[in-house]
Amino acid sequence: NMDIINKKIFLISLSIILLFTKLYSSENTITIIDGDTIKINSISYRFSGIDAPEIKQTCKKNEEVIYCGIIAKDKLVKKIGSNIPLCIQESIDRYNRIIAECFVKNKSLSKYLVRNGYAFAYRKYSEKFILDEDYARINQLGFWQTKFQYPWHYRKNK
Repeated sequence: NMDIINKKIFLISLSIILLFTKLYSSENTITIIDGDTIKINSISYRFSGIDAPEIKQTCKKNEEVIYCGIIAKDKLVKKIGSNIPLCIQESIDRYNRIIAECFVKNKSLSKYLVRNGYAFAYRKYSEKFILDEDYARINQLGFWQTKFQYPWHYRKNK
Protein backbone atom coordinates (compact mmCIF):
# COMPACT_ATOMS: atom_id res chain seq x y z
CA ASN A 1 0.00 0.00 0.00
CA MET A 2 2.87 2.39 0.81
CA ASP A 3 4.35 1.45 -2.58
CA ILE A 4 1.26 2.71 -4.41
CA ILE A 5 1.24 5.97 -2.37
CA ASN A 6 4.98 6.48 -3.02
CA LYS A 7 4.50 5.87 -6.77
CA LYS A 8 1.62 8.40 -6.87
CA ILE A 9 3.73 10.99 -4.98
CA PHE A 10 6.61 10.32 -7.39
CA LEU A 11 4.39 10.70 -10.47
CA ILE A 12 2.78 13.90 -9.12
CA SER A 13 6.25 15.32 -8.31
CA LEU A 14 7.52 14.37 -11.76
CA SER A 15 4.49 16.02 -13.39
CA ILE A 16 5.09 19.24 -11.44
CA ILE A 17 8.80 19.23 -12.36
CA LEU A 18 8.01 18.67 -16.06
CA LEU A 19 5.35 21.39 -16.00
CA PHE A 20 7.77 23.94 -14.49
CA THR A 21 10.54 22.89 -16.87
CA LYS A 22 8.17 23.49 -19.78
CA LEU A 23 7.14 26.91 -18.40
CA TYR A 24 10.72 28.01 -17.85
CA SER A 25 12.14 26.77 -21.14
CA SER A 26 9.02 28.05 -22.99
CA GLU A 27 10.89 27.74 -26.28
CA ASN A 28 13.27 30.67 -25.80
CA THR A 29 15.18 31.27 -28.99
CA ILE A 30 18.41 33.19 -29.05
CA THR A 31 19.98 34.72 -32.15
CA ILE A 32 23.42 36.26 -32.04
CA ILE A 33 23.36 39.11 -34.55
CA ASP A 34 26.99 40.24 -34.14
CA GLY A 35 29.57 40.77 -31.42
CA ASP A 36 27.44 43.20 -29.42
CA THR A 37 23.82 42.52 -30.36
CA ILE A 38 21.64 39.52 -29.57
CA LYS A 39 17.97 38.69 -29.94
CA ILE A 40 16.05 36.69 -27.36
CA ASN A 41 12.77 35.64 -28.94
CA SER A 42 11.76 38.84 -30.76
CA ILE A 43 13.56 41.32 -28.48
CA SER A 44 16.87 42.87 -29.60
CA TYR A 45 19.50 43.69 -27.00
CA ARG A 46 22.49 45.92 -27.81
CA PHE A 47 25.24 45.49 -25.22
CA SER A 48 25.80 48.69 -23.28
CA GLY A 49 29.21 50.31 -22.97
CA ILE A 50 30.95 48.25 -25.65
CA ASP A 51 31.37 48.27 -29.41
CA ALA A 52 32.39 45.16 -31.34
CA PRO A 53 33.55 45.10 -34.96
CA GLU A 54 30.78 45.05 -37.57
CA ILE A 55 30.11 41.69 -39.27
CA LYS A 56 31.80 42.76 -42.55
CA GLN A 57 34.69 44.47 -40.79
CA THR A 58 38.21 43.12 -41.33
CA CYS A 59 41.52 43.60 -39.55
CA LYS A 60 45.08 42.74 -40.49
CA LYS A 61 47.22 40.30 -38.57
CA ASN A 62 50.79 39.92 -39.90
CA GLU A 63 49.63 41.44 -43.21
CA GLU A 64 46.88 38.79 -43.50
CA VAL A 65 43.26 39.96 -43.66
CA ILE A 66 41.14 38.44 -40.91
CA TYR A 67 37.42 38.81 -40.39
CA CYS A 68 37.24 40.58 -37.03
CA GLY A 69 33.45 41.03 -37.15
CA ILE A 70 32.88 37.31 -37.69
CA ILE A 71 35.46 36.42 -35.01
CA ALA A 72 33.77 38.72 -32.45
CA LYS A 73 30.38 37.13 -33.19
CA ASP A 74 31.90 33.63 -33.00
CA LYS A 75 33.49 34.36 -29.60
CA LEU A 76 30.09 35.52 -28.32
CA VAL A 77 28.34 32.43 -29.75
CA LYS A 78 30.85 30.16 -27.98
CA LYS A 79 30.62 32.10 -24.70
CA ILE A 80 26.81 31.93 -24.65
CA GLY A 81 26.73 28.26 -25.67
CA SER A 82 23.30 26.77 -24.95
CA ASN A 83 22.51 29.34 -22.25
CA ILE A 84 19.86 32.03 -22.49
CA PRO A 85 21.51 35.25 -21.24
CA LEU A 86 19.90 37.37 -18.55
CA CYS A 87 19.80 40.95 -19.84
CA ILE A 88 19.38 43.97 -17.60
CA GLN A 89 17.96 46.94 -19.47
CA GLU A 90 19.68 50.32 -19.11
CA SER A 91 17.96 52.31 -21.88
CA ILE A 92 16.58 52.16 -25.44
CA ASP A 93 18.51 53.40 -28.49
CA ARG A 94 17.32 55.22 -31.59
CA TYR A 95 16.91 51.88 -33.41
CA ASN A 96 14.50 50.72 -30.68
CA ARG A 97 16.94 48.17 -29.35
CA ILE A 98 17.14 47.66 -25.63
CA ILE A 99 20.54 48.78 -24.36
CA ALA A 100 21.47 46.24 -21.73
CA GLU A 101 24.21 44.39 -19.97
CA CYS A 102 23.72 40.68 -20.51
CA PHE A 103 25.00 37.88 -18.31
CA VAL A 104 25.57 34.14 -18.56
CA LYS A 105 26.07 32.35 -15.25
CA ASN A 106 26.39 35.78 -13.54
CA LYS A 107 29.29 36.77 -15.82
CA SER A 108 29.01 39.87 -18.01
CA LEU A 109 29.29 39.08 -21.72
CA SER A 110 30.42 42.67 -22.38
CA LYS A 111 33.24 42.43 -19.85
CA TYR A 112 34.31 39.07 -21.32
CA LEU A 113 34.46 40.45 -24.89
CA VAL A 114 36.35 43.65 -23.99
CA ARG A 115 38.74 42.00 -21.51
CA ASN A 116 39.69 39.41 -24.13
CA GLY A 117 40.12 41.97 -26.91
CA TYR A 118 37.08 41.06 -29.04
CA ALA A 119 35.22 44.34 -28.44
CA PHE A 120 36.13 47.83 -27.28
CA ALA A 121 35.03 50.10 -24.47
CA TYR A 122 32.50 52.49 -26.02
CA ARG A 123 33.87 55.51 -24.16
CA LYS A 124 31.46 57.91 -25.87
CA TYR A 125 28.63 56.30 -23.87
CA SER A 126 30.22 54.63 -20.85
CA GLU A 127 33.35 54.29 -18.75
CA LYS A 128 32.31 50.88 -17.46
CA PHE A 129 34.76 48.74 -19.48
CA ILE A 130 37.80 51.02 -19.85
CA LEU A 131 39.91 49.01 -17.36
CA ASP A 132 39.01 45.79 -19.18
CA GLU A 133 40.08 47.35 -22.48
CA ASP A 134 43.35 48.55 -20.90
CA TYR A 135 43.96 44.97 -19.70
CA ALA A 136 43.38 43.53 -23.20
CA ARG A 137 45.54 46.20 -24.88
CA ILE A 138 48.44 45.86 -22.42
CA ASN A 139 48.35 42.06 -22.77
CA GLN A 140 47.88 42.22 -26.55
CA LEU A 141 44.77 40.04 -26.47
CA GLY A 142 42.34 39.42 -29.32
CA PHE A 143 42.23 42.26 -31.84
CA TRP A 144 44.99 44.13 -30.03
CA GLN A 145 47.35 41.77 -31.93
CA THR A 146 45.99 43.20 -35.20
CA LYS A 147 45.84 46.44 -37.14
CA PHE A 148 42.19 47.44 -36.78
CA GLN A 149 39.82 50.33 -37.09
CA TYR A 150 37.56 51.08 -34.12
CA PRO A 151 34.00 50.05 -35.08
CA TRP A 152 32.71 53.63 -34.65
CA HIS A 153 35.32 54.85 -37.19
CA TYR A 154 34.54 51.97 -39.54
CA ARG A 155 30.82 52.86 -39.54
CA LYS A 156 31.57 56.55 -40.12
CA ASN A 157 33.74 55.72 -43.17
CA LYS A 158 31.18 53.38 -44.73
